[in-house]
Amino acid sequence: MNPDEILVGYDGSADAGVAVDWALAEAQRSGRPVRLAYVFEWMTVAGWVGPGVAPGVWPDDNARRQVEELVHQAATDATAAWPGVTVHGEVFDGPPALVLEERSAEAGLLVLGSRGHGGFTGLLAGSTAVSVAAHAHCPVVVVREAQAKVTGPVVVGYDGSEQAGTALGFAVERAAQRDAPLRVLRAFEPPDDRWRPSDPDAEARLAADRAEIDQALAGWRETFPEVPVTVEIAPARPAAALVEASREAQLVVVGSRGRGGLRGMLLGSVGQQLIQHAHCPVAVVRER
Repeated sequence: MNPDEILVGYDGSADAGVAVDWALAEAQRSGRPVRLAYVFEWMTVAGWVGPGVAPGVWPDDNARRQVEELVHQAATDATAAWPGVTVHGEVFDGPPALVLEERSAEAGLLVLGSRGHGGFTGLLAGSTAVSVAAHAHCPVVVVREAQAKVTGPVVVGYDGSEQAGTALGFAVERAAQRDAPLRVLRAFEPPDDRWRPSDPDAEARLAADRAEIDQALAGWRETFPEVPVTVEIAPARPAAALVEASREAQLVVVGSRGRGGLRGMLLGSVGQQLIQHAHCPVAVVRER
């Protein structure tokens, strides 16, 4: 597998199709190849998990042929619809979340739909979503059917951590590829109800936060001077602020974990809120 390849979890469902479309558009902008990955999970009691209405008998060679034909046809259709983009299809065996996590070590980006059928049933509805986003070895993008916007800013959650710095670089590059503005959002929960932005201590904190963000952005502004950048520091819960910002965004980017208000963002309830409730695709970024 090409280390720059975009790996897409594919099972033939409508949501998987939206994820494929998002990945193909990303591939056209970046020049990366795409690999559609159907993870074929055998069940030892009820039957195989795959396309179709009724489960098959385990093991069922005909079922696997159906899956291989499905993936081959999807790759053929994608190639025809997106000239210039290299698309491959491949069938893997095993538990979907685990297989995708393992295969992500050889990919540059992993793209998933929010739900599916067959081997991906419930993939992004609960603990499995958190597992894939938290443990994949490359950036993960989660796309829901109603989310595939092509306009609006790229929003990145920034808290000063090393992982947030990685997310910032990913976000700047995507904004440049899309000719989109970049919105850097730093959210924090006020220490108490008496907190006011005009208080001297609050002013000092906001100034320090803005200076830190400006320093982090300095090199990226030199590299991509054409990208308009806005910075917002908001006294709000990070997940709520990012979900709200996603209403007008085409992509929201976060690090795999952070410090302060973003600590454990994708290992608990905050991360689940973002993945399940954001109004645009969500990218979870980490160092390889």
